[in-house]
Amino acid sequence: MTDFSRLGLNWLAAGGEGGKHAPLPVEGMLGYVAIVLVLLFGTMSIAKKDFGNRVFKNWFAQCYEQIYLFIQNLCVGIIGPHGRKYVPMIMTFWLMIFVSNLVSLFFPTAPTGDLAWNLAMALCAVMYVQWEGMRSNGFLGHFGHFAGPKLPIALIPITLMIFVIELISELMKNVSLSLRLYGNIDGGHQAVEAMNKLGGNLVPVGMFLMPIKLLTCVVQALIFCLLTCVYISLVTHHHEDHGDDHHGHDPATAH
Repeated sequence: MTDFSRLGLNWLAAGGEGGKHAPLPVEGMLGYVAIVLVLLFGTMSIAKKDFGNRVFKNWFAQCYEQIYLFIQNLCVGIIGPHGRKYVPMIMTFWLMIFVSNLVSLFFPTAPTGDLAWNLAMALCAVMYVQWEGMRSNGFLGHFGHFAGPKLPIALIPITLMIFVIELISELMKNVSLSLRLYGNIDGGHQAVEAMNKLGGNLVPVGMFLMPIKLLTCVVQALIFCLLTCVYISLVTHHHEDHGDDHHGHDPATAH
């Protein structure tokens, strides 16, 4: 039978965050993902019971309402009016990252404390951005902007160089999203372990970092979702704004 150590739940035997930090095996990561999903679906089920009422009295329903309004304002504020259709995707990222970060406050690690998991989420976000870019501008239109402005035929080498640079920049978004999240969550655990050594086995000095780690949980979820919104805005706003201007144009106000 798989023991707590292999599942990455050795906080029960090692004293919470004072446990020894080590890379998780696959089954350990799946165990943490299962914990996050149980928390999410459990709280969603409780909140859903109150959604039929005009006024939410359930605390979980009120929390999910505020999260939804926050994500909607984030999407509309960054992407534009058409950003409402991206709320489900961005809210999924927010909930998964935020709850995973909260789990990291009580366990030796969490899904977001694993680089492979963060890289997988970053790939999903960046690939989704590419998909939306192709939907809005077409395949050639989306990847054509990587080549920069149209230049004379004699300057084709410069166009190719710009295309390669832009392509590398697009790929580096995966590194930016994943490493930032991983570094902050995993670094928080490393800092707690280092401070716990100062107090020996008697005083968990690392617990004094809990307020900072709680703030990190919110900030890192926000940054991931905010950057994803920015990336979506860059590949869709030209197309959508053009359409809005076309339909909203009033000939009577033209000069």
